[in-house]
Amino acid sequence: MLQRIKFGLKVLLIIIMGGFFHYVLPQHDVVRVTSTEIIRQDFSWYNRMFYAQADSGNVEGTNRDMRLINTVRRKTWIWGFFRRESEEVMVYRNEDTGWIWPPYFKFDSSNLQAESAALAASGGQEQWAVITHYGWRNKLLTVFPNAVSIKPVAGPDVRVIPWFNVFFFSFLIIGWLFLRAAWRQFRERNLDPTLNAIDEHVDAAQDRAQGVWGRFMAWINTWRGKPRV
Repeated sequence: MLQRIKFGLKVLLIIIMGGFFHYVLPQHDVVRVTSTEIIRQDFSWYNRMFYAQADSGNVEGTNRDMRLINTVRRKTWIWGFFRRESEEVMVYRNEDTGWIWPPYFKFDSSNLQAESAALAASGGQEQWAVITHYGWRNKLLTVFPNAVSIKPVAGPDVRVIPWFNVFFFSFLIIGWLFLRAAWRQFRERNLDPTLNAIDEHVDAAQDRAQGVWGRFMAWINTWRGKPRV
C-alpha cells in the first residue's frame, strides 16, 4: 500500500511539473494573422491568475482593454516539433508581462499589435508568420495564450526548433544528475558512517541492557524457593 502511495505521489508531481513547464515555457506556432482587435475584458477569481498585467505605466483594475490577435494556425504535436496539414483558428492575447512572472520582460505590446496588424493587411497575399507565446487557450474560462513576438516566414511548412526549451531541459537534466551524484557522495561520506556508528551504539546499548536484565533475573531466581523433593 505504501509503495502505491509513493508511486501515486510521484505521478502527481510529474503531472504538476509538466503542466507548469508547458504553461510558462515558450512555444512557437506557424500562423496566418487574419485580424487584430481590442476588447474590454472583465476578470474573475477563476481566470485572473492566467492573465499578466496592464501595460507598463497603467493602473491595474478589475477590467481593462485587452489586445487580441486572431489567427489561423497549423496544428502541431509535442510543442511544435511535428506539424500536421490541418489548420485551426487560434486567438492570442497581447499583454505586457513587465517584471512579473513569467520572466519574459515584455514591454512592447503596442509594437507587437502594430506588427500583427501589418501582417493581417498584407495586400491580399497569404502571409505566414511564427508567433512565440506562452500559456493555454481555454474557451470555458476565457483564457488566451499571451503572444511574446511575431516574425514573418516564407510559408506554412517552415520548421522552428525550440532551442530555448532544448537547452532548458538539457540543463535541467544535467543539474538533476549533478545534484543526485552530489547527494550520493555526501551520503556515503557523511550520513552512512554516522548512521552506522549510531547503529553500533544502539546494538551495544541493547547488549548491555540484556546483560543487566539477565543478571537481574538471575538474582531474582536466587530468592525463589527450591523445589521440594
